[in-house]
Amino acid sequence: MSANIHIKLPDGSTKEVPQGTTALDIAKSISPRLADAALVAKTNGDLIDLTKPLEKDTDLRILTEKDPESLAVYRHSSAHLLAAAVLELFPETKLGHGPSTETGFFYDFYRPTPFTPEDLQKIEAKMQELVQQNIPYAREFRPREEGLAEFKNDGDFMKCHFIEQFTKPDEKISIYKTGKFLDFCRGPHIPSTGKIKAFKLLNIAGAYWLGDEKNPQLQRIYGTSFFSKKDLDAYLNSLEEAKKRDHRVLGQQLDLFSIQELAGPGLIFWHPKGGIIRKEMEDWMRAEYLKRGYSLVYTPHVARRQLWQTSGHEGYYSQNMFDIMELDDAEYRMKPMNCPFHILIYKDSLKSYRDLPVRLGELGTVYRYERSGVMHGLLRVRGFTQDDAHIFCTPDQIETEIANCVEFAIDVLRDFGFDKYEVELSTWDPNDRKSFVGSEEQWNLATGSLEKVLKAKNIPYKTIPGEAAFYGPKIDIKLVDAIGRLWQLSTVQFDFNLPARFQLEYVAEDGTRKQPLMVHRALYGSVERFFGVLIEHYAGAFPVWLSPVQVAMIPIAERHVDYANKVAASLKEIGVRVEVDSRNEKMNAKIREHAMQKVPFLLVVGDKEAEAGKVNVRTRGKEKTEDLAATEFVEKIKKLIAEKTATL
Repeated sequence: MSANIHIKLPDGSTKEVPQGTTALDIAKSISPRLADAALVAKTNGDLIDLTKPLEKDTDLRILTEKDPESLAVYRHSSAHLLAAAVLELFPETKLGHGPSTETGFFYDFYRPTPFTPEDLQKIEAKMQELVQQNIPYAREFRPREEGLAEFKNDGDFMKCHFIEQFTKPDEKISIYKTGKFLDFCRGPHIPSTGKIKAFKLLNIAGAYWLGDEKNPQLQRIYGTSFFSKKDLDAYLNSLEEAKKRDHRVLGQQLDLFSIQELAGPGLIFWHPKGGIIRKEMEDWMRAEYLKRGYSLVYTPHVARRQLWQTSGHEGYYSQNMFDIMELDDAEYRMKPMNCPFHILIYKDSLKSYRDLPVRLGELGTVYRYERSGVMHGLLRVRGFTQDDAHIFCTPDQIETEIANCVEFAIDVLRDFGFDKYEVELSTWDPNDRKSFVGSEEQWNLATGSLEKVLKAKNIPYKTIPGEAAFYGPKIDIKLVDAIGRLWQLSTVQFDFNLPARFQLEYVAEDGTRKQPLMVHRALYGSVERFFGVLIEHYAGAFPVWLSPVQVAMIPIAERHVDYANKVAASLKEIGVRVEVDSRNEKMNAKIREHAMQKVPFLLVVGDKEAEAGKVNVRTRGKEKTEDLAATEFVEKIKKLIAEKTATL
């Protein structure tokens, strides 16, 4: 006779049930409606299948679609549904893995014949059939060798790898069965395919097995699923909007940047119009550096390998660095980070406590070996410029410095037109000492300083345990763009590692030598990535102060060119970027062309305007034109540029 166990529910009540009772049994005992809505359960912090027998006293929560945690399980089950459909249609396919993602799911397949868009339609239809059949996600356990033999017999080399990598010889392995589809998987899953209400397959991409280009290329099918068709439709609409804002397409249409095949992937060529925007970004940042007490520095693009050995990059980061260059005096590496260079500047002379804080800022170009499959326009590149700053200070200065960095980051977002953001505090895991350097005292000081600053400024934040950099905790500020997407850009990070490795010192007030605290701080993240986000946020229609061409003068006929040039000269005097389009083209064609280039103001001038000293103003995004005195327009645009106004 089985013993009874005690189940504590979220409302504080306790149920005494026989050992082996499932979460679904308990849901049924509470209400049939809850049992029908249940997707997964949570016991003592772990997600489990509803059908898993409960063997000991535990806390229990029944999760439905109202619980955000259940969405990841739902999407993982959607990935299994995809794999089951693929196997039904293309039984020769070999299976990789199929996790949920932030926006959906994917599954990796090995199949010599490429999937086509028509295949996706067939797969989606088969998935719908399997949903209608309401097939259970049934879990069973098998001896490891039996499971391995079965997958080997089917030629599923990837499943064999996962079993060998993640299980021990004497343990039983977890298998989920969905119809004819078997998967080595730890779960959990929702009860059955019939629970999946709304899904869509999105696209096919290539992915190398284990991320190694020497391995076979897999086909990765991406999809998404939601609890309702309404949510799915909203997401698909947002994808369509994102396509219209794709910085790679707009970059070409607006002639902002390119990536040249002859030069290589992941290397950005800034065209004249993109170069103007970059200049505005860099001028803004350097002016703010000087205003906020930073010193501007410039450092080399390469350094001896010995420097990277001292910094630890040679050991921890070499797979992301370009290959060694052998020169006559030593081996050199291109820099993936600016921090060791700033440290050498700090270390060049002994500092007193009176000299601290030392704030060194640089728009420094770095080079990282990103694999060919992961590069993406401006957002993931091999050569990029970071607005990198490093602050060296005493313990009693640290909170002020962190507060200033957070303030600076928010000012960046505000001036570039982002009014929404989310903040995360990434902390260490004290139980995982191998993954983090520094003492408990250092981590407590650093984490406490970051927390105090966020609380003092009343900034809501989410704590992410175990996600700190190995050398210290960090604050990440993620901006929210015009269509609600999150972008990771600004970061403020502690570092216990490099000051110790380079034996940094300052002379304290009592005459002793002490190690300074060090903060890494990048607010654009990189100029390239920030530019890509700006393009997508504004859909290429930049605020006046950032627009590469701020005004296009359009004379109606040749006799109006002199007047157009006169107005343009008055605009140029106050620094406005203006073009006079004196081509022998029809006026409407010229207006259409400059509107396509998203120029903020088109000034049309003819006889009437020339005689009255006026301009006919066509403002981007507005249907009605207005007649203004040329002097009045000059003052208007001068104010818009000075205030960095985002809307016209």
